[in-house]
Amino acid sequence: MRGFLACFGSAVLGGLLVCVSGGGPAPAFLPRGESQEVAPRSAPSRPTDGDDVSLTPDEAVNVAVYQRVNRAVVNITTRSYRAEGFFLFDGDSVEGNGSGFVVDKSGHIVTNFHVIEDARAVSVTLYNGETYTATFVGADPINDVAVIKVDADAKVLWPVDLGDATKLKVGRRVFAIGNPFGLERTLTTGVVSSLNRSLQLVRGRTIKSIIQTDAAINPGNSGGPLMDSRGDVIGMNVAIFSKSGQSSGVGFAIPANLIGRVVPQLLKHGRVIRPDLGITRVYQTGKGLMIAGLKRGGSAERAGLRGPRIVRLQRGPLVLQRMDRTAADLVVSVDGQPVRTFETLLEHVEKHKPGDRVVLEVIRDGRRIKVPVRLDDGEPDGRRS
Repeated sequence: MRGFLACFGSAVLGGLLVCVSGGGPAPAFLPRGESQEVAPRSAPSRPTDGDDVSLTPDEAVNVAVYQRVNRAVVNITTRSYRAEGFFLFDGDSVEGNGSGFVVDKSGHIVTNFHVIEDARAVSVTLYNGETYTATFVGADPINDVAVIKVDADAKVLWPVDLGDATKLKVGRRVFAIGNPFGLERTLTTGVVSSLNRSLQLVRGRTIKSIIQTDAAINPGNSGGPLMDSRGDVIGMNVAIFSKSGQSSGVGFAIPANLIGRVVPQLLKHGRVIRPDLGITRVYQTGKGLMIAGLKRGGSAERAGLRGPRIVRLQRGPLVLQRMDRTAADLVVSVDGQPVRTFETLLEHVEKHKPGDRVVLEVIRDGRRIKVPVRLDDGEPDGRRS
C-alpha cells in the first residue's frame, strides 16, 4: 500500500510510515487479574475562576480536552541495535520515539506494537518530566497494540477513559495528543473524515473499522490517543497517508473498541488468545479456497480436512516427488457464510473462542461436504504459522 506511513521516524515498512520520530480517577483498565469497569465521565467543564474568560466556546473545549488528557500521554523512547557486520560490535545503537497513554494507576501504558518492536530498551517520560524504564507486558502484533509498564507512584499516573468508537459520525470533532518529532504532548485538532476504513499493516493483516481523521499526525504520534470533545479516547493513532513523510491531512487510528477487547487479554495473558483453525495457507481459486497447508496435529488436520498430496514416482533408481493439489479440499463457507479470501475465513473464525466448533463446507472429489472443526488456542505470539 504505497503511500501509507505508520508514524515511526521516516522509515517505511511495507508501505506504512510508522509515526515514531529519530486525567481521570476512573482507569480504563485494571491490573492483571482484576475486573474491568469503565466509569462514565461527564464532558470537560469550561474554564472558570481565573481562567481566560475571553475564550470562545470552541477554544474552551480545546483547552478543557487538553487539560483533562495531556497528563495521561507519555513520550516513549526506544533503543535498538542495528548490526552492520559479522561481529556484534559492528553496528550502532538506533533511537526511536513514539507516544502512548496511561490506562491505569498500576502504571500500564498502551502504545503501538511497532513503536517498541525489536527495542532492547524502552524509556517512558511522564508529563512531569520524570523518566522510567519500562517493562514489556504483552502485545498483539496483528492489531499493532502493545502494553508496557512503568513503576511510578500512582499519584503521578492519570489514566484515560475509553470511549465508544461505534457511536462516531463523520464530521465529529476529534483531538490528537502525541509527541510529533519529539515535541512532547502536542495537541492537534480535526474531524472524523471517514469510518470503517480497512488498513493493511506491515504483517499483512488488515485491521477493519479504522477511523480516518484530518487531525495532523506526524512522526512521533504513533501510539498517542485520539479523543472526542468529551476527552474520551476513541482511538489510537497508528498511521498517515503521505508521499512526503509529513502529515497530508489523512491519518488513521485504531478504534477504542478494538483496544478495549485486546488490552484486558494482554494484561492477563500477555497475548491475545485467538481461536486457531489449523489451516496455515490457502490458494484462492474461482471455486473456493484451496487448502495449501495444514498445521501438523492442528484442528483442521484432526477434523480430516485435506491439503495437497505428495505423490512419489519411481524412475529407475530415482524416487521423484510431486505435489498433487487436486487432492486438496476447497473451502467455500464457514457456518453457512461464504468465504472467498483467507482474510474473510480468519474473520469468521476469530468471532469464536478456542474450544468452539465451526462447520466448514468444502468441495472434495467434486462433492460438497460439511466438516465440523473444534478450534484450538492460537499461536502464543499471535502470529500464524
